Amino acid sequence: MPLLVFTDLDGTFLSHTDYSWEAARPALERLIAIGAGIVMASSKTAPEIEVLRQQTGLAGFPAIVENGAGLLEPDAQAAVDPAEYRKLRTALDRTPAQLRAHFMGFGDMDVARIADVTGLAPGAAALAAQRAFSEPGIWSGTESEKGAFLAALADQGLSAREGGRFLTLSTGQTKADRMAQITARYTPRHTVALGDAPNDVEMLETADFGIVIANPQRSPLPPLDGETTGRITRSARAGPDGWNDTLLDLIKRLNL
Repeated sequence: MPLLVFTDLDGTFLSHTDYSWEAARPALERLIAIGAGIVMASSKTAPEIEVLRQQTGLAGFPAIVENGAGLLEPDAQAAVDPAEYRKLRTALDRTPAQLRAHFMGFGDMDVARIADVTGLAPGAAALAAQRAFSEPGIWSGTESEKGAFLAALADQGLSAREGGRFLTLSTGQTKADRMAQITARYTPRHTVALGDAPNDVEMLETADFGIVIANPQRSPLPPLDGETTGRITRSARAGPDGWNDTLLDLIKRLNL
């Protein structure tokens, strides 16, 4: 395999505003033509990614789901066991009430509310609600209160990651953890990771090449290890436009 691509979805491969990936089609088709592998790596659930893999023709590759807490194998149908998610919600509810009140997770919302805060259509929002391992949510407190909340979560064995839109709680596995497993499975000549948010940083710094995709909807990521040597670069354009530009450029630079 000449190249194995690990890509975040929202704000990276998918447009932040309408979830379209159409602008990424030229690079996607080129990657498929050269025999590259494309692994979706997202906070999205397995049911959400199952649909997207079918739409993009990428069902033959594994996908990293719920920020690395789960793995959807090639050509597998999503099967959601909510047992771990229920344990996570129980641990969340053990945090101090005055802090817990500032976090509204997907489990605190109905499908209509999830659709409202994500911009997803109702059917897609219903898939986003089918969680097995992690809990995205909206933080409404101060930064000081957030620090106390994160400490309380740690006491319950939970960690939190900042994504493109939400603060997502889990038991700690990351996209980079799954990335290592998948890379060992395929042994590609090169790896590249693309992302736009703090929960992508380990993945960006682990790959042979990291690409930070511009996202005008959030503060830019701070300078990363590897940027001074050019191993990590940043896109000029946002979302799937930047994804398309930078991957076509990388394919050219690697003579693939």
